Amino acid sequence: MSKTIAVIPGDGIGPEIMTATLRVLDALDCGLAYDFVDAGMVALEKHGDLLPQVTLEKIAEHQVALKSPLTTPVGGGFTSINVTLRRHFDLYANVRPAISFPGTKARYENIDIITVRENTEGAYLSEGQTLSEDGETAQSIIRNTRKGSSRIVRYAFELAVKKGRKKVTAVHKANIMKTSSGLFLNVAREIAKEYPQIEFNEMIVDNTCMQLVMNPYQFDVIVTTNLFGDILSDLCAGLVGGLGLAPGANIGEKAAIFEAVHGSAPDIAGKGIANPCALLLAAADMLDHLGLVEQGTRVRQAIRDTMANDREHVTPDVGGTGSTQSFGEAIARRVKA
Repeated sequence: MSKTIAVIPGDGIGPEIMTATLRVLDALDCGLAYDFVDAGMVALEKHGDLLPQVTLEKIAEHQVALKSPLTTPVGGGFTSINVTLRRHFDLYANVRPAISFPGTKARYENIDIITVRENTEGAYLSEGQTLSEDGETAQSIIRNTRKGSSRIVRYAFELAVKKGRKKVTAVHKANIMKTSSGLFLNVAREIAKEYPQIEFNEMIVDNTCMQLVMNPYQFDVIVTTNLFGDILSDLCAGLVGGLGLAPGANIGEKAAIFEAVHGSAPDIAGKGIANPCALLLAAADMLDHLGLVEQGTRVRQAIRDTMANDREHVTPDVGGTGSTQSFGEAIARRVKA
């Protein structure tokens, strides 16, 4: 197989963790080629645009991108680059696995939860946000559609079938938000009937937060709307040791972007201590997406084995004494073995 992917090195620690990640992908020798493109502050400085047209064209051409964290300047006139990418390519499914790894400071072991979040509508609409002239009243629209709800719920069930999962939990607030959340819940109930082999249950979002903290093992696949999914996926990351182990996939019909979900961490940029695992796990999910499932599994197992046995090469945030480079090289050696 030969496949070219768009690669966005990103801002802050982005280039460092991307270098480590590509080192591991190269060690797999799975026929990947890289087309490097710019976005974020680097792009603004080089091209005068946070998201240059050529970057959008390259992602569209290759249909798959691997992205490091990007920085959106604070202040008016700057729209989130991540939100822009999701809307431009209609990347409606945000998939966030939370998996336990050895050697972390996590409160739980053996967690394996996937959050499937609707990525393009809901509470994150840019239109409909207003502030009164006197600055006293702010208003924002929550808009869920039957189409949007249907395709994200169906995606979650299809993912459960594909990965051999047993249960899908639809998370909502239909007891209060009877129209926007109620529509999502009704659609989830309808689609669940088409998958009798998958256990289905529904849970109010505040109870879900409590239940995740008290007994996360009751969850398998969670499907929910945009805002709730944003919150719950970070909560799940906290169960396994934090955002340094949190990959994200943004999937649409014509493109897919895989990313580390944490920020660009400018405070530690250039220090060589950033954990590359979130981006590496995103790369493993990308390999699955490309049909290279065995290689994706090798990456995850190499991360697990390195964290368990090569503590001197692991970064300080997960209790090691190594660097970004040493962590990446240790994982690369294991995938090559």
